[in-house]
Amino acid sequence: MDFSRHHAAIRFGLGARPDQPLPDDPKAALLAELARPPGPLPLPEGWDHQPTIADVMEVWGEEGRMPGVMGRARPRNILAGQEMRALAEHCIATPDSFRERLVLFWTNHLTASRRGGNVAGFLGDYMRNAIRPHVTGSFGDMLVAATWHPAMLYYLNQSSSVGPNSPTGQRGRVGLNENLGREILELHTLSPAAGYSQADVTNFARLLTGLTVQRRDGTGTIFAASRHEPGPKRVFGEEFGEGAPEIERALRWLAVQESTQRHLATKLARHFIDDTPPPAAIQKIFSTLRDTRSDIGAAARTLVEMPETWQKPLTKMRTPQEFAFAALRGLGAGPRLAPIALRVAGSLGQQVWLAADPIGWPDRAEDWVTPEGVLQRMEQAHDMAGRFSREDPMALAGVVLGPLARPETLTAARRAGSQRDGLTLVLASPEFQRR
Repeated sequence: MDFSRHHAAIRFGLGARPDQPLPDDPKAALLAELARPPGPLPLPEGWDHQPTIADVMEVWGEEGRMPGVMGRARPRNILAGQEMRALAEHCIATPDSFRERLVLFWTNHLTASRRGGNVAGFLGDYMRNAIRPHVTGSFGDMLVAATWHPAMLYYLNQSSSVGPNSPTGQRGRVGLNENLGREILELHTLSPAAGYSQADVTNFARLLTGLTVQRRDGTGTIFAASRHEPGPKRVFGEEFGEGAPEIERALRWLAVQESTQRHLATKLARHFIDDTPPPAAIQKIFSTLRDTRSDIGAAARTLVEMPETWQKPLTKMRTPQEFAFAALRGLGAGPRLAPIALRVAGSLGQQVWLAADPIGWPDRAEDWVTPEGVLQRMEQAHDMAGRFSREDPMALAGVVLGPLARPETLTAARRAGSQRDGLTLVLASPEFQRR
């Protein structure tokens, strides 16, 4: 029995839809998806264009004219809500769900969270312009774009970091903040396995000084030389000079270090293959990154082409977001149900753009599987099924699982007391939780 068509939709994508027939040659289809230009994105509700950084700054300025406004009523939070709905609409409907999985993966790798006070309104633009254009290209390009973006600069407090010996620093009002430098080395590039030191963190933080955000006129990120620490800085054995070009050079240098490439290879293999990925799979992805100077598009193609990705059983646990998107896709939901996806994911513990820490959302089954969590998934499946109670549970099983459906699941769905209960049993089945 050929499992490959559904295997591809589940392992690489966000799940099958009844109105998007699965390709006869799934491997070729996945590679073709990576090769073609991405399709258009939904516009956030109420906008006639994708909001820009200048738009976010303008929305932010409205808050100064609205004294006392708080919580969800704040204009930036309203904009964030519009952006999240547009993202959910895209994830539910897109035919390019492998590309979207890559976008979600890299957005999580380079996490910027709404938990940062000034971040919320920028995250739609961050995903569109710092992450999305680079998922089939250079990791160095993505790292530079993400580091330079106001969302990241605000989230990790880089916007207020000042070199101690800079003209601004000598006035003594503000000082060095190491958050961004530490997280780039620890989470985004080398990882602690590389053996960098605290001195490397401090020197890198000094090199990053000057990167800040200017709200005036909607400018966004600037390099303020008066805040930049003067003199050379040595990071992980490499010496860097002064100024914005040297910051970019350092980021691109870090992006192609073998420690970075091995860290990225491990995370990709863990995300797409198994919580404990085969060492051979990690090695193949690492070799691709090393040979292409960290081309993450090439790494994605290696994932598709290597046999480990197809031979390994589907044992990964879908995260709450993946569960919500896959369920609504399988039910044939339209864009109007995007708020349901956001509510389901949030109720299961994974609100969009709200990771608790810079490391992002966890990617192992043990972090999502609890007795309470399993019960909550069944409750959410029942709620979603209620909106499609005229649909045939067996047809749903054919769409979302195909030959991967267990006989026990099919029997239970067929014998259910109502179609809604049958749909619920499919969506709550153990095999539907896996990818």
